[in-house]
Amino acid sequence: MRSFIVGLLVLLAGPVTGLVAIAAVMARGAESSCSTPSLPAVGEIPDGLIATTSNGTRISLNRTQLGHAATIIDVGSRTGGVGRDGVVVALMAALTESSLRMLANTGAYPASGSFPNDGDASDHDSLGLFQMRPVAGWGTVADLMDPAYQAAAFFGGPEGPNGGSPRGLLDIPDWASLSKGAAAQAVEVSAYPDRYARFEPVAEQILDTLAPPTSAPASVSPEAALVSTSRTVFPLPAGTWTRTSEYGMRLNPVLHVWRLHAGVDLAADAGTPVLATAPGRVVAAEHSGGLGIHVAVEHAVGGERVVSVYGHLRETAVAVGDVVAAGQVLGEVGSTGNSTGPHLHFEIRLGGLDADAIDPSGWLEAALASGELAASDVTHGGTPAAWCGPQEVTT
Repeated sequence: MRSFIVGLLVLLAGPVTGLVAIAAVMARGAESSCSTPSLPAVGEIPDGLIATTSNGTRISLNRTQLGHAATIIDVGSRTGGVGRDGVVVALMAALTESSLRMLANTGAYPASGSFPNDGDASDHDSLGLFQMRPVAGWGTVADLMDPAYQAAAFFGGPEGPNGGSPRGLLDIPDWASLSKGAAAQAVEVSAYPDRYARFEPVAEQILDTLAPPTSAPASVSPEAALVSTSRTVFPLPAGTWTRTSEYGMRLNPVLHVWRLHAGVDLAADAGTPVLATAPGRVVAAEHSGGLGIHVAVEHAVGGERVVSVYGHLRETAVAVGDVVAAGQVLGEVGSTGNSTGPHLHFEIRLGGLDADAIDPSGWLEAALASGELAASDVTHGGTPAAWCGPQEVTT
């Protein structure tokens, strides 16, 4: 176990500017989702990629564009019924509509410019990666300036945000029997239906680059595993916290007994968003014991279970079984349970929820070294997914 701890801290101590090799091994838990063919892990995002369209045009994609592609792949991985072909269709559509850029449209919607974006376009009243229109029912301006929301809307289906109107890919009858270009057109309903097909080889190359095929061991069940990777983040936004108590033996300020303080306390204003430090599955979200309202998230790192725990919350934003991304809001800082004021109690437990906690200082220091998340960059959820159980996958 000691060697694993050392290895974990070495892994976390490296630069973490994009998607990196911390693997949370996830599988869908619903019947339809678990039977969907799996996609490999999204790995580290390269600085750029040169690809060639079907008509021989060479295009260059930068790290930002590839980051949006990774979001599409990740959402598709967690949406039952999509599979590899559906992700390729979505990448083709986004390449065609926006060149994989999150585009504001301040002419039609001035407020769109206040959201993170990669430029300002002026295609009527369309927004974002897939150039979706609020007036067509795809979502609000705030919704459509969220890449993960746009991806979920494009895929549609029973888990999609629009209930089949307008239709996402999974709402198209027999979409898998169509050519990929025709499938993209069925969702986008473009005046130029033939333009999607030329990006098919580009989409395939992006998918092979960001999520290279991996072979699962023979022991993996028919409900094949999905592997999601993402960066590790500090559990509170930058500039919101002060470290007030360390891991170790101390006089408990509420119970007035000498006992182990099994985590690190980070004082912050009540209501400060508490962030998932890595991708994983929520295994506890309850009000009980000295931790009061707390959330626990299970991750898989280097083949080991790691659970992060977030205590004394004011309220939670997730439920048991939800799959969360790094940086996703789990709840708000509070002072429930054995607490003398608003703060986050943060723990790391190796081996599972019931395992003993270790000193999380190394984990927190690695997250700090990679750069804290700005409050404007936190995410408030995506497409929730169930969990078929941890699967052993070679990455």
